[in-house]
Amino acid sequence: MNSIKLNMDKLYEAVAAKGHVCIGLDTAADYVPQKERQCASSDAEAVLAFNLAVIEATLDTAACYKVQIAYYEELGIAGLETYSKTLKYIRQKGALVIADIKRGDIADTASRYARAHFEGNFEADFVTLSPYLGMDAVEPWLKWAYQKGKGAFVLMRTSNPGMKDFQYLKTGPNRRMYNEVGDKLTELTESGRGIYRYGPFGAVVGADPKTDEEKQEAIAIRNQYPGLFFLIPGYGAQGGAAKDAVLLLREGNGGVVNASRSIIKAWSSDTSETAGAGKLAEADNVFAATKARDAAIKMRDAIKNELKRNA
Repeated sequence: MNSIKLNMDKLYEAVAAKGHVCIGLDTAADYVPQKERQCASSDAEAVLAFNLAVIEATLDTAACYKVQIAYYEELGIAGLETYSKTLKYIRQKGALVIADIKRGDIADTASRYARAHFEGNFEADFVTLSPYLGMDAVEPWLKWAYQKGKGAFVLMRTSNPGMKDFQYLKTGPNRRMYNEVGDKLTELTESGRGIYRYGPFGAVVGADPKTDEEKQEAIAIRNQYPGLFFLIPGYGAQGGAAKDAVLLLREGNGGVVNASRSIIKAWSSDTSETAGAGKLAEADNVFAATKARDAAIKMRDAIKNELKRNA
């Protein structure tokens, strides 16, 4: 690895400074306060204004942001412009952003996807990748880590119910398909670890153990892959809690915990007096951003407190 600082090192430092929260800007138009949506010239414009308000309110509480491209693609060309402007705003503010694009093609196609999402209008600091066509779906992205410090999170053991269809297939004694992904990813990035001994590419590992066996499995995964930084979905609306997420952290760091709806939709579930006795029809982006900040702080502190309890 050359002298370029890895984005994964920057993410480690952001976690140390701000906590483990990754805010998912998976922003559907109907997540935006109705008052703001009615005033906007388009749904894409409404989503952009909402995103910028949330980002501005949470910069000091979020280690990074994750932007799921599907929510922007559904809005067409204008939506992709909102996606691009959201990425640029986050990076201009000095924060880190994960483009949740889950690309998984190979060879020259993968190289072109990498160029599209690591420079130009859609430039992000990290991307999400699927390895299930093989490691030649991941390797073309790696040169960007060496040249520009870019990073990726590769799907390994996710949090959705269907993950057991393939990720849990047995490949040997006490081994499943996700172990093959973790081993290959470790091998691929072994020679390029950064300051904090994490590779430039990490893994997506979900946090929502429902049984003692799954809890022990989460602990085992963290121990098996000390050189992989984790992107941890499943918190909040998907059912995961702080006690679940901390199983996948390492020495108080080593991962970011993503929450989307539980943060960006926090305003719409508010029934307190500050919401005007439940009159959310008058809610605006300032109110929504304040509630997002409150939810992010609550999540950050819950994870920190759980780490202290386990220390």
